[in-house]
Amino acid sequence: MKRDLLTLLDLNKDEFNSILEKGKAYKNEAITGNLSQPLKGKTLGMIFSKTSTRTRLSFEVGMHQLGGYAIYNNRNDLQLDHGESIKATAKILSLYLDGILIRTYDQKEIVELAKSAEIPVINGLTDSYHPCQILSDVFTIKERFHDLSNINVVYVGDGNNICNSLFNGAALGGFSFTACTPDLYAPSNETVLNAQKIQKENFGDSFSIKLSSNPVESVKNAHVIYTDTWISMGMEEEKEKRLKDFKGFQVNKELLSHCKENYVVMHCLPAHENEEITPDVLESENSIVYTQAKNRLYVQKAILNFLLSNK
Repeated sequence: MKRDLLTLLDLNKDEFNSILEKGKAYKNEAITGNLSQPLKGKTLGMIFSKTSTRTRLSFEVGMHQLGGYAIYNNRNDLQLDHGESIKATAKILSLYLDGILIRTYDQKEIVELAKSAEIPVINGLTDSYHPCQILSDVFTIKERFHDLSNINVVYVGDGNNICNSLFNGAALGGFSFTACTPDLYAPSNETVLNAQKIQKENFGDSFSIKLSSNPVESVKNAHVIYTDTWISMGMEEEKEKRLKDFKGFQVNKELLSHCKENYVVMHCLPAHENEEITPDVLESENSIVYTQAKNRLYVQKAILNFLLSNK
């Protein structure tokens, strides 16, 4: 039976951890230079409605290193916007490919594509979720701190796709998580309650998943301070309003002065300097954003192996 990765909750706790462990194995392979190629002869089709640097490169390079081949398609290269339905596109792609990666706006489009496709579909980002990014981020946090059960991750900014996926990452990974957003930009209650429920099923009452609108209070016990752009792709017309609404939620030295020692700063990139984060923080010794970006390759390879190796 084919599997998809549309949100992190398509995985159970054991599968989530298995992908992290496989990512570690692939990172060790990179050090030795002895790369395994379990996907030899397999082909990944990649559809991009949104621009991409890290997602495209990590999947394309990862597929190559695994022995397979990746085909990049800008959405305009296909017939999706020229009369062909998602259902028909899914069936055609299933005839040629072993897997589909799609990066688009609407989560419903990915769900519909996966429903009709006979091959695995991977969410490379939508406005609602970014599961591949957060799998890699949890990998990076675990690599840094080793034991996730003692870690408190605080997200400061917009309750967007990254924030939603961090809730799911906490539910499966077993760490405390606070989403600190302006009230108007908070994630849905459904997202929060669902993550709390799944985390309790997986780990009991050991951890905390919650909302906040007070950045200073939120970061006081944080090990990880995570932020993302306030103006995501497609929201450019809202920029002036959002810059006003997010005043006080910038990750800067003043905010970080309230943290305890041994914290790290994360950002999925690209960063809008002097908006959600200041350049001195982005390039500081506490920042691990480039390690975070590098690890995308190893975890993307683990995702590909998990979904495509047994197809």
